[in-house]
Amino acid sequence: MKAFVRTNGLNDKVELQEITIPQIDDNEVLVEVRAFGVGMHDRYFIPPNVTFPYTIGSEGAGVIVEMGSEVSGFELGDRVILSSSFQLKGGCWAQYAAVSSQMLVAMPNEISFTQGAAIPVAGKTALESLRTLDCKAGETLFVAGASGAIGTIVTQLAKNRGIRVIGSASSKNHPHLLSLGAEKAVDYSIAEWKDQIKHWMPEGVDAALAIHRGTSKDSMDIVKAGGKVVTVSGDKVDSEREIKVEQMQHQLSIQEAVNMLIQDMVEKKLHLVIEHVYSFEQALDALEKTETGHARGKLVVSMEEA
Repeated sequence: MKAFVRTNGLNDKVELQEITIPQIDDNEVLVEVRAFGVGMHDRYFIPPNVTFPYTIGSEGAGVIVEMGSEVSGFELGDRVILSSSFQLKGGCWAQYAAVSSQMLVAMPNEISFTQGAAIPVAGKTALESLRTLDCKAGETLFVAGASGAIGTIVTQLAKNRGIRVIGSASSKNHPHLLSLGAEKAVDYSIAEWKDQIKHWMPEGVDAALAIHRGTSKDSMDIVKAGGKVVTVSGDKVDSEREIKVEQMQHQLSIQEAVNMLIQDMVEKKLHLVIEHVYSFEQALDALEKTETGHARGKLVVSMEEA
């Protein structure tokens, strides 16, 4: 099969190669990948002590073409969403992927392969971020990097819970961010953006979500005394003004998270923002674009794109 692989552990170069289709164990399935999501850390997230070449990738969608003897709850031909992060047999940036059945979610016909591939990483992170923030209806939440894959989902989920959202994004993304439910948007590239938030909320917002590395301190500056900052990237910042600073906590299985998001999508409560769908041959272009941190929503690679 064709796969995008890391060839060694000494550098982070990714290459397109012909490799052997992975063999499945009794508790695994082989999925014919129809689409995969593109993540900022896909080229780096590989388990220790793997065999190279190692297929990269953390999330995808496809069809089950082979099943182990111990797998239950699925059938050959089922449409599924899969999480392939840190799988020893490789990720899903390939024509086929072998994964444990515990990393699979049945995908309803209302969801396309492109949509399914965009859900697992950003969606699970968004849900767990909101759980860690624990904002109540009527409270205010600042989302740093609100126009990205995680931020666009957080904004919608928060609005659905009655939380008032203000997000930072480049000015060209402000109309889109407001259409997703944010009450206000600020441009992080201008010096006055904190003053704009303070004018809107003089005492500061109740909480902030710092998605990208390096945004936690700025987020803290516009949170009220005794508020809360949750960081996704792992930023380490010292608390001040009795603000609680906490790393996002992983609380949900991939199946729990994705099923919750699918339900919201089917009920039209959640719209997945996909900036662009790339062909398989363009996957490295998609990876480089995502690594800039300036994509609107999610980037996806589809096997069906010309």
